[in-house]
Amino acid sequence: MIIGVPKEIKPQESRVGLVPSGVQALADRGHTVLVQSGAGLGAGVTDEEYVRQGARIAPDAAAVWGEAETIVKVKEPVANDEGDEFALMRPGQVLYTYLHLAPDPEQTRKLLENDVIGIAYETIVGRSGDLPLLVPMSEVAGRMSVQAGATCLEKPRGGRGVLLGGVPGVEPGVVVILGGGVVGRNAAKMAVGLGAEVWILDVNLETLRYLDDIWGSRVKTLYSNHLNIEKALRRADLLVGAVLIPGAKAPHLVTRDMLSLMKEGSVIVDVAVDQGGCVETTYPTTHADPTYLVDNVVHYGVANMPGAVARTSTFALTNATLRYLLRIADLGVEEAVKSTPGLRPGVNVYRGNVTYKAVAESLDLPLADLPF
Repeated sequence: MIIGVPKEIKPQESRVGLVPSGVQALADRGHTVLVQSGAGLGAGVTDEEYVRQGARIAPDAAAVWGEAETIVKVKEPVANDEGDEFALMRPGQVLYTYLHLAPDPEQTRKLLENDVIGIAYETIVGRSGDLPLLVPMSEVAGRMSVQAGATCLEKPRGGRGVLLGGVPGVEPGVVVILGGGVVGRNAAKMAVGLGAEVWILDVNLETLRYLDDIWGSRVKTLYSNHLNIEKALRRADLLVGAVLIPGAKAPHLVTRDMLSLMKEGSVIVDVAVDQGGCVETTYPTTHADPTYLVDNVVHYGVANMPGAVARTSTFALTNATLRYLLRIADLGVEEAVKSTPGLRPGVNVYRGNVTYKAVAESLDLPLADLPF
C-alpha cells in the first residue's frame, strides 16, 4: 500500500502524522511511504531522517494526496490560505486522523461529497473499551491545560494575578476539573504537583472512588450535578473542561448565565472545545491568539493544544496509531476492519455515508451500516 504523510496546514499545527520509526515499520513490510518535504520539521524530524528509514520525499501536498491510498494526518482536513485538502481527496481514499466530526457539519459534508473513508483516531476502541488513540493526546492536553491556565491567571494575561501553588502565608489557587477521565486525571496530576487546591467532578462514582484512592485528601471529589458545579464555579480560579462523550458533541455543563458565579479574572481552559466545548461560551482559538474575555472571565479555547509541544506529541501519537495503520496497510481497510473489532467504530464516514452513530445523531444525518 502507498501511505501518504502530508504537512499539516492547520494554523500553528507543528505535529506530523508519522515518525521515522513508523516509516521503517511500514517499509519493512513492503509498503511505500510518501512524506511531503518538510512535513516533520515542526516536530524536529528532517527529510533525511525519513529517507534513511525508507520513505520517499514528495515535493508538495498534491503529490502526496495524488498518489497515496491512505493518508495519515494528525488533525482534520482544512481549507485555508495554505491550501485546500478537500480538493486533493480522491474517491475511496482512506483518511486516518483525528476528525472530531460531531460539532463540524461542514467538514462532514465535504468528506461525504468526496466519497472518502474517514477513520477517526478518537473513536477507535481498545480491547478494554478504552480509546487508545485518544489517550496520548488527552494526556498531553490534560497536563497542558493547567500549564496554560496558570499562565492565563497572571495579571498581564488578563487573569486574577493568582499563583496556583500560593506561597507560605497565602492560600493556593483553586483548580476545578469537570471530568475525571484521562484529561481530568492528568490535569489533576499537574495541579496537585503545583500545590493548588483541586476539585474534580464526574458522574461516574467508580471514577470518583478511584481518584479518591489515588489522591486521598489532596483532591476533593464531587458528583457532577448542577448544584455542585455551581458550588465549584464560585470557588474556581481555574476551570478545566475535561468532559468527553466519545465521538459526540460535548454537553454544555457551564452555561453563559453561570459565568456570573465565577470570580473576575478567573480562567476557563476548555479541553473539550474540539468536540464543541463543555462551556457554552467557549469557541476554538489558536496558539497565536489563544484567549478572549466573556463577562470578565478569561477563556482559553485552543483546539490543538498538543501542537504546541509538537515533538513530544508526535512521537506519543505514532506509538498509538502505528498498530492500526499496519493492519490497514497489510490487509486493506475492509479486511482490517473486519479482523480488528476496535477499528470498526473508528470508521466515521464510508464512501458517502455516515457510519458512526454519535456523529449521525449530532448532525441529524442518516446512519448507514458498513457494507462488510
